[in-house]
Amino acid sequence: MTKAAGPTTGPTVAEILDSHLHGSGSPTRTARAVLDAIEARGDDGTWLSTVPRDELIAAAAALENRSDARDLPLYGVPFGVKDSIDVAGVPTTLSCPAYAYVPETTAPVVQKLLDAGALYVGKTNLDQFATGLNGTRTPYTVPRGVYGNEMISGGSSSGSALAVAHGDVPFAVATDTAGSGRVPAALNGIIGYKPSRGLISTTGLVPACKSLDCITAMTSTIADMDVIMNVMIGRDDADAWSRDRGARHSGGTLTVGLPAPAELEFFGDDAMRDAHLSFRARLAHLAVPGGLEIVDVSLAPFLAAGELLYSGPWVAERLVEFAGFLAERPDDIHPVVREILRGGDKYTAVDAFSALQRLQELRAEVGRLWQEMDVLVVPTIGRTFTVDEVLAEPIATNTMLGHYTHFGNLLDLTGVAIPQGLTSDGRPHSAMLLGDALTDDAVLHLAAALLDEPRARPADDTPARAPITSAAPTP
Repeated sequence: MTKAAGPTTGPTVAEILDSHLHGSGSPTRTARAVLDAIEARGDDGTWLSTVPRDELIAAAAALENRSDARDLPLYGVPFGVKDSIDVAGVPTTLSCPAYAYVPETTAPVVQKLLDAGALYVGKTNLDQFATGLNGTRTPYTVPRGVYGNEMISGGSSSGSALAVAHGDVPFAVATDTAGSGRVPAALNGIIGYKPSRGLISTTGLVPACKSLDCITAMTSTIADMDVIMNVMIGRDDADAWSRDRGARHSGGTLTVGLPAPAELEFFGDDAMRDAHLSFRARLAHLAVPGGLEIVDVSLAPFLAAGELLYSGPWVAERLVEFAGFLAERPDDIHPVVREILRGGDKYTAVDAFSALQRLQELRAEVGRLWQEMDVLVVPTIGRTFTVDEVLAEPIATNTMLGHYTHFGNLLDLTGVAIPQGLTSDGRPHSAMLLGDALTDDAVLHLAAALLDEPRARPADDTPARAPITSAAPTP
């Protein structure tokens, strides 16, 4: 295997803001630099559309001329948006040209970023209808991961991850139903954060599974994630799943749950297993503000919940949005996506209620485990794949990619994928930190410690959450 390339992330949000406010930079210079970088690389499957050069520079100049612009939290910071989220006047394609429409209204999450001074650059690629974790299910250019060797980019938020990993923009808006905001982050050496469901409005998002969908983001630092989340998070009464942010981490001891190594699956990838077990050994000695305890925890109920996602009636929920298009224009749908959508027809109302009852039992079992730990730590993915491997076995490889992510939204968890170096043969290794609903701040607290990064100050005065009093740590 050739030497890994890896991410070439550009200036962070903090660095761009500092340049715009105190250095030689400006929003117009940043806009030019972003478009120059995108154009120089050509069509590599990252971007489906970008704002025309003259329009983006005009938007940056208009921002510079605003009297209050320099007080905006994202003054002139460029960003990309996954092409399942509406931007007024820009086609929303979901990577299916025949499905495309032009929205009149911008999704609230994007509008919040614009109102905060951010510069919208364009729409990023995705697995069609946000169905897939691998990045190959697109009629456009199939993207590759930044580590070379024909590795997949991950999906469905493939373009959002690549836009950050290539250094085009410091952050990109993505989504996550079954792991779409975490798997591509893992495969491209960046951070992918899936907030608790409902913290960010999904109004203006074309749903994959509406009861599970989350708006997410990709960045290269936790501090950048804090800054943009302080803008993006907020109640929206137009979103029936919307809810308020949880308590901040108190700063006390964090209790971390680790499954037994025998419960972890790497699908024959010994180098990935070795990398993850080495990471776990380092975790036990990590200096975390407030302290760290380790406890044993069973992964079984989490994995059982994950099996319900694609082997249960939640596949049918995708037909709520796409049944009509599937019936009228099946040939315009990617063959693998079409097969998955048609699989939803076989489920009955009895199947749905049976699965809901089973899920509730598993939620109760997992709920008891959260009484013993603050954060669960697992691999983000168990192994990597090449594009050819995925094209040869599109369903089986996708299932393996989602082994540790499929259960996240079904169990109402929050999670963040963080890069943790390379395997012995030069592929990316990522750890995933999971927490119970609304414990986002504790999960990000541990992520920052693992990356040896500072946190940005929270935007609100939500009271701190008391730490768990746990059992004795595992030797």
